[in-house]
Amino acid sequence: QVQLVESGGGLVQAGGSLRLSCAASGRTVSTSVVGWFRQAPGMEREFVASLNGYTGSTTYTDSVQGRFTISRNNAANSVYLQMNSLRPEDTAVYYCAARLTPVLSTLDTNYVYWGQGTQVTVSS
Repeated sequence: QVQLVESGGGLVQAGGSLRLSCAASGRTVSTSVVGWFRQAPGMEREFVASLNGYTGSTTYTDSVQGRFTISRNNAANSVYLQMNSLRPEDTAVYYCAARLTPVLSTLDTNYVYWGQGTQVTVSS
């Protein structure tokens, strides 16, 4: 059983930065694909970024490309989402999720394990 715990959310002004953490247990991040998703009030959950622990490859949704960076620390068994140049439209609950199939995916239905989420609020 894989457990994921997110942290690092909070309130930040537009243009600011936050770093989200996703601590994993039950499986190493180097043998998982970990993704970040977000859900704003009244909106569908959407893909943000994903990292393939097997290969190190990453993918991002267009709206965060160049502003967000997904990375990992194998020793800490954690995956991070560094978010820079934040915008009010980035406001959402952010979730990390994991799948064991060693292929990147942008579909939330392909992820089996989910954290509880962390709130990110960007004020204008």
